[in-house]
Amino acid sequence: MQAADRIEILQALPIFGGINTHSIKFLLERSQTRNVPKAEYFFHEGDEAESLFVLEQGSANLFKTQNGKEYFLRQIDQGDCFGEVAIMDLMPRSASVRASTDCNAIELSRMALYELYQEDLEQFTMIQMNMGREVSRRLRQADQRLFDALCLNPVQQD
Repeated sequence: MQAADRIEILQALPIFGGINTHSIKFLLERSQTRNVPKAEYFFHEGDEAESLFVLEQGSANLFKTQNGKEYFLRQIDQGDCFGEVAIMDLMPRSASVRASTDCNAIELSRMALYELYQEDLEQFTMIQMNMGREVSRRLRQADQRLFDALCLNPVQQD
């Protein structure tokens, strides 16, 4: 994929909204491309987190495992970003991501973001704020799904 195409993909994502071309190029120069074949993992729940991903091609599934059983959380499609939660909270991965088709992704490391922090604090701060908004949006969606599930099985008050 051409650099101009990658810049366009990133600038269209919520977490890179409002980020200038220079900063996107700066980050891309410090990123890697990950090719993950169908049925292989980007990462597993509990892994240490050093990077986030932007899916350039393919699709993947995000899921959690409990007592050996997998619970599907959401599908990740071309252009989606994932793995940013562990970058923000500095905790191990909270879920697993497995390719459902052959995938290509931009892998952006925590170190690349730190280098942007040193290079351009304003742009770094904008990305952090955007990540916070994206995580908040997903939390609202999760809250709604929980509420919808509770409405199907209301809790009886004593």
